[in-house]
This record gives sequence, structure tokens and C-alpha cells, in this order.
Amino acid sequence: MKELVLYIAKALVDNPDQVEVKEIAGEKATILELKVSAEDRGKVIGKEGRIIKAVRIIVNSASAKLDKRATVEIVE
Repeated sequence: MKELVLYIAKALVDNPDQVEVKEIAGEKATILELKVSAEDRGKVIGKEGRIIKAVRIIVNSASAKLDKRATVEIVE
């Protein structure tokens, strides 16, 4: 999951070298913390949060195949 979020985020931003994803794994759920530069935060969130919602849907679909839950959060 971490690689998937990293790949999507790097494609969206202007500074792909500043994209970081931290994975916090639990028994059933995984939290993916996405950190991007301040200038690129709006590009990852999108208008009315549409882009980050789409990323969360993709991650949830991919994690459902593994019988786990995953959430994506943006860290400042």
C-alpha cells in the first residue's frame, strides 16, 4: 500500500522528492500518513477534497483484496 500511495502522490506534485509516506500497521487496519511540501498540499487534496477522496478509494479497494483496512491521512 505504501508504494501505491507514494506512486500516486509523486505523480500529482511538483516536488516529488519531498513526498514521504509513513506506514503505521495494526492487526486489521493500516494508517498511511502522507507528507508533501506546503506548496503541493493543495494539489494532493484537490477541489473540495476530490483527489484525496479518490486516492482513499483506490487504497481501500486494494486493501480489501488483502482483507485489511487502510486509511490515508495528510500530515502537515
